[in-house]
Amino acid sequence: MARPTDRERPPPTAAASADRQAAFARGLSAESRAALLLIAKGFRIAARRFKCPLGEIDLVARRRQLLIFVEVKARERLDDAAEAVTPRQQRRIVAAAEAWLAYHPEDMACDMRFDVVLVAPRRLPQHIPAAFDATP
Repeated sequence: MARPTDRERPPPTAAASADRQAAFARGLSAESRAALLLIAKGFRIAARRFKCPLGEIDLVARRRQLLIFVEVKARERLDDAAEAVTPRQQRRIVAAAEAWLAYHPEDMACDMRFDVVLVAPRRLPQHIPAAFDATP
């Protein structure tokens, strides 16, 4: 069956728009909780929601000579959040990190890693250092 084009799709309903807005707000809240956790661990937040044509990085943070690229995942359960960081998404984050370094060549001298912060309701965020690496 053919996939409808944007012109053939009906406009989003008010309920769908409200759902998207609520999801966006939950994502911002999760990123704020993750940022506070990292700040408590001695990191400075260098950027939030760094976007480039290749992908997006939720948080970029540094502590001394360590630069971390952080993916924040919020779900009802921490296990579900952990499973949501897919290999495809990891590749997009790595590509976005390469773009970050192109824009910030001074960071090339830093040690770097890819971390994940998992967020679930009524739970403390869980920071997973070196959750994945840049190798294909």
